[in-house]
Amino acid sequence: MDFGVSIPFVEHLGFALTVFADGRSELVYDPRPEHLNSFAVTHGGALMTLLDVTMAVAARSVQKDMGAVTIEMKTSFMQPARGLLTARGHLMHRTATMAFTEGTVFDAQGKPCAHATGTFKYVRRLATGPKSVHALQTIATD
Repeated sequence: MDFGVSIPFVEHLGFALTVFADGRSELVYDPRPEHLNSFAVTHGGALMTLLDVTMAVAARSVQKDMGAVTIEMKTSFMQPARGLLTARGHLMHRTATMAFTEGTVFDAQGKPCAHATGTFKYVRRLATGPKSVHALQTIATD
């Protein structure tokens, strides 16, 4: 399944999108050795990226012509993440401009490893091509 836009960092990590509909998302991630920490488990930064993308995709699944940028994210790590990982996201609530989401990463045995909540801002895409890397409008921070 296609993310709808090119996301070089996601492509580098090797995330695969399997569900993208109705406020739900699912991504599968098979961490490579260079994605592990010194304890030989998936690095927390890789897990946070997986959760961030999973939640943004859940937010975008109800309005696929919009981008979603992270405003806030809170992550809890519950146990080491080993082996093939599956992340599931859920759009809990949305307004015209904001999405409130949650996501959980599960290990190969189906046990939850990490959980996050996130707030995303919907932004219009400027480019017309579905694979444009620079497709989001500039976001004012003031």
